Amino acid sequence: MAHQNEPTVIITGASSGVGLYAAKALANKGWHVVMACRNLEKTEKAAKDVQIQPQQYTAMHLDLASLASVRQFVETFRKSGKTLNALVCNAAVYLPLLKEPEYSEDGYELSVATNHLGHFLLCHLLLDDLRNSPADDKRLIILGTVTANRKELGGKIPIPAPPDLGDLEGFEKGFKAPISMIDGKPFKSGKAYKDSKLCNMLTSRELHRRYHDSTGIVFNTLYPGCVADTPLFRNHYAAFRTIFPWFQKNVTGGYVSQELSGERVAKVVADPEFKQSGYHWSWGNRQKEGREAFVQELSAEGSDDAKAKRLWELSERLVGVASMVGT
Repeated sequence: MAHQNEPTVIITGASSGVGLYAAKALANKGWHVVMACRNLEKTEKAAKDVQIQPQQYTAMHLDLASLASVRQFVETFRKSGKTLNALVCNAAVYLPLLKEPEYSEDGYELSVATNHLGHFLLCHLLLDDLRNSPADDKRLIILGTVTANRKELGGKIPIPAPPDLGDLEGFEKGFKAPISMIDGKPFKSGKAYKDSKLCNMLTSRELHRRYHDSTGIVFNTLYPGCVADTPLFRNHYAAFRTIFPWFQKNVTGGYVSQELSGERVAKVVADPEFKQSGYHWSWGNRQKEGREAFVQELSAEGSDDAKAKRLWELSERLVGVASMVGT
């Protein structure tokens, strides 16, 4: 149970990796963490393993690939009576070896359905909960990635292809099979992931434009560094899972532990120096002891306000919600 004066944060995908260690770091800062995950048994075990105390967290079922599950989660959260101080959209699936697209129960390509559309609906539904929270510091934080930002080295790598939403043709046409890519082009699994993360960055930008001034909610994204051994890569080749962390540790110097990345997420959620809205926070591609966060510039596409607005409108249509008044 959360105590009355204890701030509450929802973290999606909190049963492993960055989300789990962000939950631990926020619990250590005195927050109550709602761990929103698909597998509650795994979540309970993970919380125990990293020594989050039972009274500091609540595990709640959420499958972001199902729009019905997102709606059910919001209902369950509201019934708990907790007030919401922060939402962290962290969960992501990455399916780099798929040759053919897999589709969600709603008929959308799975990585975009999970990483973008599920989170989009969750943000949309929980905005009122954040808005109505009596706290004077409310934040909605979305995890970005370097590979979705062409301004950074990781975003320039052309394998399988850089992120590119085109003119959102795939979304315009309803995004159902045989369509599997946002730009309407043939399926590329790695690119679908990058595109979904670019959507996350654009969603945060549009949330800030629409709602920051009227609600005071802080909307930001962050890249906590290259967590090369995260379970995000569980669907990759075994050789990749061995070589990639070694490469990041010994060649690029970009490696960040899951624990450190979780602490960085917790800072962006809770620390006063991050209480300004509309930014993408980064610790860069080279990791040094005591590295400070800075505001990272985004690519032209990641900074495209017209595209962010159109993406928002099309995403509303795909998840079945109407715009809020005053936008």
